[in-house]
Parts: sequence; structure tokens; C-alpha cells
Amino acid sequence: MKIIRTIFRILVGLVFVFSGFVKGIDPLGTVYRMEDYFIAFNIPIFIQFSLYLTIFLCVLEFTLGISLLFNLWIRKTVWLLVPMMIFFTILTFFDAVYNIVPDCGCFGDALKITNVQTFLKNIVLMALILPIFAWRNKFRSLLPAWGDYSMLLITVIAFSMLSIHSYRHLPLRDFMAWKVGNHVNKTESLPVTFYVTYKNKKTGEEKEYVSPNYPWNDSVWLADWIFTSQRVVDPNKNQGVTLRVEDQHGIDYTSSVLNNTDYQFILVAYDLGKADRDGFRRILPLFKKATLEGYSFICLTNSLPAEIKKFRMDNGTAFDYYNSDDVVLKTMVRSNPGLILMKDGVVLAKWGFRDFPTYEEVKVKFINK
Repeated sequence: MKIIRTIFRILVGLVFVFSGFVKGIDPLGTVYRMEDYFIAFNIPIFIQFSLYLTIFLCVLEFTLGISLLFNLWIRKTVWLLVPMMIFFTILTFFDAVYNIVPDCGCFGDALKITNVQTFLKNIVLMALILPIFAWRNKFRSLLPAWGDYSMLLITVIAFSMLSIHSYRHLPLRDFMAWKVGNHVNKTESLPVTFYVTYKNKKTGEEKEYVSPNYPWNDSVWLADWIFTSQRVVDPNKNQGVTLRVEDQHGIDYTSSVLNNTDYQFILVAYDLGKADRDGFRRILPLFKKATLEGYSFICLTNSLPAEIKKFRMDNGTAFDYYNSDDVVLKTMVRSNPGLILMKDGVVLAKWGFRDFPTYEEVKVKFINK
């Protein structure tokens, strides 16, 4: 039984550590999903607390995982673990049935699973956690009580600092399509594979073939086999970048942005009303020097033309503004505003507004290297 208890403890601990970590190092991504839930449940008043709740839940999840993984104070921490899992199992049940929020983000953007898969995952976890709760008094730490408290307190403080740092700057690890080094203008597509299933009329045996590699033109074979189903495997599904860039008249400039063969700067501000004004002011020297040397500098936003016009006048920003979907903009850079440097469809660098570089720094590190 001790071996079984250890296996259960380690398995659940690993899941909680991974889940808490990938969300905690990208807190803004989790904030966006939490806001989706508050909107879906018609409680927008809680949106203002999304960041605090995100960091609290991520730190709690990670700390519970460390507690299980290293057998620290389990007799106490399971009293937090069980109600937390009951709540999220119920929530994901309704998500699986009613699709309240399309992507619950239980593993952040590191691992995408459906709402049904998320609910089934929680069911499996509950099947492991309930025995752990029943065995809670059998777990004995190798450390004295003060050692357990100290280790968990250090975990809470350290991971909280890491999560806050990731919020104030950029995620420690970027799992999005616009991460540094990615080609965002790929046009080549992987081949789509079609599978067809035929059933033998006499024996009932079913066979699946890769189309067209089956005897479809053999009349003798066709006399004994009948088509039953087809499935398609498309490796391009949900792949690539969905960015669309339009001016205020709806003219599409996406190709000219993604396929620009020269260095170009893209300032991303999904909502100008919520954007950091000082960040816009700090970027102006870089904008002026970059454009003087012939490099493109544009701003992508989801704000309305009237809001853009007022923002430009209030902040003296002379660069060109284009419209894009706010969901896509939030995946491009976790900062409002954030800066992206691209060349020939490749993301070379990204900065949050607190870390905007000077033009000279960009030139030395990227352009003149």
C-alpha cells in the first residue's frame, strides 16, 4: 500500500506542479481566460480582481503540487486540495456539457485539450486525490514540522515573485505562435491524409485504407466490400497565424506586414483605453529614429477609429494604426503595449512596455550584427 500511496502522491503532484507552473509564468494568459468566465457567468464586477485571483490560484496549485511531490505537510494541505478539485471538477463538467468557455486553459497555452478532455482529466485526478485524502494520516515527511512549513513558505514566496515578474515583463516561457524565432508567414501546407473504411459483406470485417491506396478500381474486390466511413487527418488544422491587419476602411494589409522582407517594428496594443501611456511615450524616440532610417513602424489595435484618433492627438503618436482582432493581439505579446521586431516573417524579439529598448540597442543587437 505504501508504494501505491507514493505513486498516487507523485502523479497528482506532478500534474499540479506542471499546471500551476505553466499558468503562473504566463499570468496574463490566465487572466484573459478568467475574464472570459466572469463574462460568461455575468459577473463582470470580478474582472477587476482577475490578476490577483490568477496569481493566488496559480501559486496555490503549484504549492499543493510541491507539497504532494515532496511529501510536505500533506495531512494539512489535502484539506485545500479536495475542495479545490471538487470546485473545478464541477466547473469543467458544465464547460464540457455547455461549452461555457471554449478554452478553459487548465494547462495554459503549453498544452491544449478540449473541455471534455479537461473534465475527464479532473475525474481521473479525483480518483487519485480521494484515496490520498483518506490516507492523509499515513503520510510522514522526512523533515520536522518547521521544515515542512519553511519549504512551503519558500515555495509560496518564490513562485509568487516569479509570477509577478512574468506579469510585469513577459512570460518566462512563450508557448504562443508569435514566440521569438517563429515564422509567422508560413504559407506551405502539410499534406492532408484521407482514410476510408470498408466492410466485408460476408464476414463483417472492417479495414481502413489510406486513400487512394486501396483497390477501388477492382470490381471483384468491390463486390465483397462496401464503403462505411471516411476520416480526414489535417496537420494544418488550428495551425499558423490568424492575424488580419486592416486599415480604418477595411482594406487588408496582412500580406504586406507578414511578408515584409526588411526589419519592421510592430507595436501591439489590443486596447488603447487600457494601454500604458508612458509606454507609448517611451517608444517615440525609437519610432522616430527607425522611420528616419527607412524601417516600418506600425501599431496594431482593436480600438475603434474614433478612439484611435483621440489617442493619437492626446499622446502625439504619429505612427500608423491598423486594426486586428483583440484575441489575436493578446497572443502576439503579453503586454499592452508590447513591441515586436520582425524580418521576413520571422519574430526576432519582443519587449513589454516596461522593457522597451532604445533604437541604438536594437540596431547593435539585431540590425548591425
